[in-house]
Amino acid sequence: MGSWPEDVGIIALELTIPSLYVDQNDLEKHDGVSTGKYTIGHGQKAMGICTDREDINSLCLTVVQKLLERYHIDYSQIGRLEVGTETIIDKSKSVKSVLMQLFEPHGVTDIEGIDTTNACFGGTAALFNAISWVESSAWNGKYALVVAADIAVYAKGPARPTGGAGAVAMLIGPNAPLVFDRGVRSVYMRHVFDFYKPDLSSEYPVVDSKLSIQCYLSALDKCYQSYCQKASECFNEKVDLKFFDAVLFHTPYCKLVQKSLARLHFNDFYSASKEDKVTNYPDLKNFENVILEDTYFDRDLEKAAINSSKDYFNEKTLPSLLVASQVGNMYTSSLYGGLVSLLISKKPSELAGKKIGLFSYGSGLASAFFSLRISQDASDGSDLHKLISLLNSVKSDLNQRHKIEPETFEKYMDIRQKSNHSAPYEPIGSIENFFPGTFYLKNIDEKYRRYYERVSNVMNGHSH
Repeated sequence: MGSWPEDVGIIALELTIPSLYVDQNDLEKHDGVSTGKYTIGHGQKAMGICTDREDINSLCLTVVQKLLERYHIDYSQIGRLEVGTETIIDKSKSVKSVLMQLFEPHGVTDIEGIDTTNACFGGTAALFNAISWVESSAWNGKYALVVAADIAVYAKGPARPTGGAGAVAMLIGPNAPLVFDRGVRSVYMRHVFDFYKPDLSSEYPVVDSKLSIQCYLSALDKCYQSYCQKASECFNEKVDLKFFDAVLFHTPYCKLVQKSLARLHFNDFYSASKEDKVTNYPDLKNFENVILEDTYFDRDLEKAAINSSKDYFNEKTLPSLLVASQVGNMYTSSLYGGLVSLLISKKPSELAGKKIGLFSYGSGLASAFFSLRISQDASDGSDLHKLISLLNSVKSDLNQRHKIEPETFEKYMDIRQKSNHSAPYEPIGSIENFFPGTFYLKNIDEKYRRYYERVSNVMNGHSH
C-alpha cells in the first residue's frame, strides 16, 4: 500500500439510551437534599435508568444492530470490532464475543478485536486501536466498528444521582466526515485509587470523590499542555482555546465540565506572556504567581476562571452537554455522547470545517487529549449531512422516554443489586416502554448463559 489511508475517522455514529428516566428535581425532593443540589450543583436534569432487562450485552447489541441497519452496512464490511466498557458481567467472556451472534448468521466470523477496560477510558482506547488498525499493515480495507457502552450505578448516597447509562457505536474508516488529527494526541497515565471496582460481586464502585476530581483536573492540565505543545509544532500556530471551535470532555456530571473548560482557560493564562496576560486575561491577574498543582480546590480561582471563560463555555462546550444533562454519566460513551450532542446542535453547514478538541478520562488513571476536524463538505448528499440527519433521531428519543418516580427507580436498583450474578434468573422488568429495536435480556440459565430477544423494530403504537 505504501502510504496511510487518507482522512481516517468516524464515518457513522449511533447512540442508544435507556427508555426510562428519573427527573433530578424529583430525586432532590425524594432524597431530602437542598433544592438545586443535583440540578444546579451537578448541572443534571434527568438520569437514564436500566431495569434488570438490560445489561451491557443488550445495550451493545442494540447500538451495533441499529448502526448497521440505519447506515445499510453489510456485515461482511466490518473487519474489526472493539468494545470499550467497565460494566463487566463476565471475567472471561468479552462483550465482543457476544456481539458475534449478529454476524455469524451472515457467515461473517473474520473480525478482529476484543474488549478494552479501564474505567471510562476504555471506549477511547478502543477507538485509538481501531484508528491504528486502519492505518496499519494489518488493515484489510474493511471498516472498524468501535462500541463504547456502560451502565453507571452507585450505592445509595450522594453519588447515586450521578449515574446513567448509554452506548455509542462508531464506524471507523478512511475518507471520513470526522477526521482525527495525526501526531498530536497526548496521553497521561498514572496509578491511583480514585475510583475502582474491586468487589466483583457488586456493580458499585469504591469512590474517593475529592481525589477523583483532583486526578481528573491534573490529568486535564497535563494532557492539554502536552497537546498544545505538539499541536503548535504540527500546525505551526499558537494553540489555545481560540484554536478550537468546540471542546468536549468526559462528563461525570455537567458542572465538572464547566469547571474543566475554565481550567483550560486558566492554563492558557498561566502559559501566556506577561503582556498577553494583562491584555487578554485581566480578571485573572491576582492568580499570576500560583503553583498550578496547588489550585485544584482553590474556590476563588475557580470562580474567577469560570467567569472569565463563560463566553467560551457557552460557545464551545455547552452545546455538547445535551445528552449528558438528560441521561447522566455514560462512562466510556460519555465523551462520544458529547460529540453526538454537538453534531445535532447545529446545521451541517455551520459545522463544516470546524476543529474539535476532546478530553477523555478514566479513573485509576488513563487520560488523553486529542482532536478532530469536521469535513468541509456539508452538501445535501455528503457523508456529514447523512451522519447528522440520522443522529437527529436522538432528540426524539430523549422526548419519548418514559418518566419513572424516584421510588420506582430505587426499586429497580434493589432488584438489580439482588439479581446481580444470579443464575438461573428470569428478569421481571417490563419491556413495554422500550424503543423499537431494543435488545433485552430474556433469561439466564442455570449455567449462567444469557439469552436475548429484540423488541420489534416497527412502530407498534410508538410514534418513533
